[in-house]
Amino acid sequence: KIQLQIIMGCGSSVPHDASPKLYTVFLDIRICGDYVGKIVIKLRDDIVPRTSENFRSLCTGDNRKGLTYKNCTFHRVIPGFMAQGGDFENADGTGGSSIFGKKFKDENFELTHDTAGVLSMANAGPNTNG
Repeated sequence: KIQLQIIMGCGSSVPHDASPKLYTVFLDIRICGDYVGKIVIKLRDDIVPRTSENFRSLCTGDNRKGLTYKNCTFHRVIPGFMAQGGDFENADGTGGSSIFGKKFKDENFELTHDTAGVLSMANAGPNTNG
């Protein structure tokens, strides 16, 4: 069994457009201890500001709770489709926490999964982000 591990959820980089709040973050990836590359993610603070801020601060560890994706694993990978990870509580997809508390409300559903590379938060139903 291959274990993918996010070794560093660090790097709120320079804003990716004219707005100072639209950030690009990255996850450095290791497989069986070997560095294999970087996943670069553009966050859409203009459409989902709370979700974006939660993800940005978990990538950088820049939050009062000390929550971070650093050293989290991908607990579910479906090749050619998706990778799911970031459960820093249970490492199996059953945990959940955010910088806003255990759960937070959905913002909207303006963005759709119509192309590769769309980032989403897994949840347990309406208004259970975290």
